[in-house]
Amino acid sequence: MVIPVIAIAALEYPDYSPLLVGLAIGGYGLTQAVLQIPMGILSDRWGRKPVIYLGLSMFVLGSMVAAFAESMTILTLGRVLQGAGAIAGAVMALASDVTRESQRTTIMAIIGISIGFSFYLALLIGPMIAATFGMQGIFMITVVCALICFPLVKFGVPSNTISAPIGDALPQKELLKPLLSHPHLWRLNTLVLILHLLITSFFVQMPVLLQDVGEPLAAHYQVYGIVLLVSILLLVALIRMATALTMGNMFNIALLLMAVGFVALTQIPNYWLIVFAGISFFAGFNFLEAKMPAMVSSIAPAGQKGSAMGIYASFQFFGAFLGGLLAGIMNTYFDMKTSFIACLFMIFLGSMLARGLANVEKVRRITLEMPEECLGSQIVDDVLTALMEMDGVKDVSADIEARTFYLKVDAKRFDRKSAMQVLNTYS
Repeated sequence: MVIPVIAIAALEYPDYSPLLVGLAIGGYGLTQAVLQIPMGILSDRWGRKPVIYLGLSMFVLGSMVAAFAESMTILTLGRVLQGAGAIAGAVMALASDVTRESQRTTIMAIIGISIGFSFYLALLIGPMIAATFGMQGIFMITVVCALICFPLVKFGVPSNTISAPIGDALPQKELLKPLLSHPHLWRLNTLVLILHLLITSFFVQMPVLLQDVGEPLAAHYQVYGIVLLVSILLLVALIRMATALTMGNMFNIALLLMAVGFVALTQIPNYWLIVFAGISFFAGFNFLEAKMPAMVSSIAPAGQKGSAMGIYASFQFFGAFLGGLLAGIMNTYFDMKTSFIACLFMIFLGSMLARGLANVEKVRRITLEMPEECLGSQIVDDVLTALMEMDGVKDVSADIEARTFYLKVDAKRFDRKSAMQVLNTYS
């Protein structure tokens, strides 16, 4: 709710500056990026719910500081404190804890859809709330929403857990370094950084452009409503196109749409040009935002999805911080058109990175429970060898502590019954 209004609403603060606006938008992403992996790892030691409570408490504290801030500097501090509530990893791990393996993919998809829907809803209601109650109203609503989460976690989520292998849910410190240099994952991590740098830069400028063409803040939701509706329809078309084209080509099409949006904004603005730019930008952004997490999950080595997703989320939030910082610097020392040209350069870099993703394979992840008889290291090695020799198996790893085998397979060729027979041979 803050992102689409702060560039206008912040004008009332005595120490207003474009740089502080950028830092206020991006500051949240900085602490999210720094703390995302540590908070996930900490939830494995302290438990999921205590870490979630801690994160919610930091978010409430930051929201209160921002709500009663009388300067942009204090508002920025509040945003940084909000970001310290970095509980995405702990929430995903808790979801894994309380669901059976057969349900886990569906549950994660539902959570992902909820996150996406909340973003769109926030774009629509943020300007209306800010126009009526100001920035303080937005931050007080976030306080109320965060406080509601405490009883939801306490009473709405069971404390007892189903079998919960964590290797594919949480980051593991020893896996972070090799995953950072993975030939495909580093490209996706850098791409998501660029993607969120661009959307943050976009929203630093968009409210100002709308105000320049005579649209008051209270009416901005109408523009965002048109943009989101049409861009979602285009997203459906892009998803259908993806079945016939390589992923590298689809990435370039999405990036081209985003570039068209920024090129349009470099022209003399008018209402419908801004709407067109928003539709084009969001069509490309929505496709990449929906596709890239699934690709990270698919590409990550067996048993290392949690670590790969933790790194990905950190790059995502750090991109939001860099986007706010870049937009603030550009608006301080250059004009808005130069800022858009800088964004076009970032899109060009993204298209270079996308070239290396043309031949990424589509795989399915399978989790198999390890029989007690397999707990010896030599037997585990024998089982791993046998599983790896099966038709359709791309990668396999074992976590003896979690008593779990993790497999990446070609769903069309892999036979789960045959894999179970392999395990039964050693039990």
